[in-house]
Amino acid sequence: MNTTTEVSSAACKVLAPSSRQALRLLRENMGPDALVLSNRVTPHGIEIMATLEEELATMMTAGARSGSPVPNIQSELAPAAAPEEGSILREIHAMRGMIEDQLASLSWSEKQKQDPLSGRLLRALLAAGFSARLAQSILATMPSGQSYTSGLDYAKSELARQLPLLEDETALMDQGGVYALIGPTGVGKTTTTAKLAARCVMRFGSKKLALVTTDSYRIGAYEQLRIYGQILGVSVHAVKDPADLERALLDLADKHMVLIDTVGMSQRDRAVSDQIAMLCTSSRPIKRLLLLNASSHGDTLNEVVQAYRHSTQTPGGPDLAGCIFTKVDEATHPGSLVDMAIRHQLPVHYISNGQKVPEDLLSVNRQALIEQVFMANSQSALFVPGEADLDQKPQPVTTQAEQATATAIWRLRSQCQQVIETLKGTEQVQDFGANITPGAPIRQE
Repeated sequence: MNTTTEVSSAACKVLAPSSRQALRLLRENMGPDALVLSNRVTPHGIEIMATLEEELATMMTAGARSGSPVPNIQSELAPAAAPEEGSILREIHAMRGMIEDQLASLSWSEKQKQDPLSGRLLRALLAAGFSARLAQSILATMPSGQSYTSGLDYAKSELARQLPLLEDETALMDQGGVYALIGPTGVGKTTTTAKLAARCVMRFGSKKLALVTTDSYRIGAYEQLRIYGQILGVSVHAVKDPADLERALLDLADKHMVLIDTVGMSQRDRAVSDQIAMLCTSSRPIKRLLLLNASSHGDTLNEVVQAYRHSTQTPGGPDLAGCIFTKVDEATHPGSLVDMAIRHQLPVHYISNGQKVPEDLLSVNRQALIEQVFMANSQSALFVPGEADLDQKPQPVTTQAEQATATAIWRLRSQCQQVIETLKGTEQVQDFGANITPGAPIRQE
């Protein structure tokens, strides 16, 4: 095919069979210092548009002084297919993000040099599963002059102090009431319901307890709970909708305690809101206990708490009564559980650490739980890199080199911000996403 070249006072556009030929034509017309503005693949070949750095700076300066939009270079050449909206702005925002990451890295390195103990303690907390926000807030209040051992002891004591717990299990059992165990699929609701039922039966007998299940979706869900009920001598009832639940609770008004095993749903399932609304609108108050899987990622647990906390249908409804940690025996970084309980102020009622009924349901001891969190680190923590994996050992650099780097990054960041402000609200030339990077100078191959 033939090659074409269109040149204006501001830019040059070439169309060639390949990127190599197009770049060669640009070099011949504009020299090796031309900047690529855009590139795209057309039915007729590779189209590349470029301009000189002086021309681009002149247009940006003129637009910034006058407050008018920067001239559209494409309109000076020839009509072309509509470019992808906002692509060049996304590229510049990405550049700004990279610069900010570099600045954060420099700031972190400097902080590490000034206070290496805090950095070491922060890594220990992150490795245990705690979020950076909670870890930094705890270390910010740590007294100065600590060793690593005393600093870690201080962090543990602060975590234990801030962790909300069910302080008196006897008071909960004596008070009685209706409790619903809620949570995502597979978190252990049915097994935990059986464990709680066994504790209740041992305390005040089987006649004072009843079990209810709303799980009509999972095959064998009712049968599993019915078998537990037969072993404990407790009646089991199945409900399908709010009306069934209302009738069942009226029939069970003479029971000291009723435990409801709910259907498991993903935290992103819209039906979660319907389930919460059903439990919150009952005439008999239902206290909801959220089960949190210790082997889940912290961000997943955060989603679960937010999804199961309130219903969109009853925004002013009662809050969660507390939470139960499950599958603690399977977790490698259970700190995320403690982090979630502290952040959302959910009192921890029990810890489930196995399948045995009722032995593997334990009351919570603050100090023991925090110690267990720091002892549970995996021997092969592939997803929690250490210093050797990240090569975080500070390299010896001079003060002048550090200052020069920081100054260069600051200038580049300012230039990017200036370009973003100039291009906002305009239809400046966009990046068409080919393999040639816009903004890159054309050099001799």
